[in-house]
This record gives sequence, structure tokens and C-alpha cells, in this order.
Amino acid sequence: MASTEPTIDAKRGIAHQLFVDHPRSLGMSWAQHGIGALWIGTRLIGAGLACIVHAIVPGWFTQTAGKTVTGMYEHMVRRKAGAANAENWPDYEI
Repeated sequence: MASTEPTIDAKRGIAHQLFVDHPRSLGMSWAQHGIGALWIGTRLIGAGLACIVHAIVPGWFTQTAGKTVTGMYEHMVRRKAGAANAENWPDYEI
């Protein structure tokens, strides 16, 4: 099985590859990418907690997870469409 991990480019160093390459490939700074990732992660945690509560009390949070995922998908599609280099964006975004 081939590894999907990127190889380390000795000229730029591992820190550059870990912190700069991916955000730049999406046309973002490290900070912009970090803020987006925190927003997505926070929303996913909130939706997950709502699902756990919903499992215990089925009448609560009946649409929270679905609406959260739908809203996040729409947000990501708009961001990709508005990006200067949309062709470089993956079909998913994290």
C-alpha cells in the first residue's frame, strides 16, 4: 500500500510544508485557513453534541445536525466558487 503522506522537500523544510503549502494552495494565509478550520470544527462539534442529546431525548435537536451540515456544505461551495484558484480546491475542504 502506497503512502499518501507528502515527501519532505529539503529546500523548504518540513515546517514550511506543514504550515504554508496547503493554505497557499487554496489561496489563503495560515491565519485565514486556521480561522476557517476552527469555524468548521466548532460547527461539527456542536452538531455532534446535538446528535448525542437527540439520541437521549429524540424530541430535541430534531433538525440541528442536518441543517448544520447543509449550511456548511453551502458555505464551502460558495467559498470554492469565489476563490481565485477554485480549480486547485479539493471536492472537500477541511
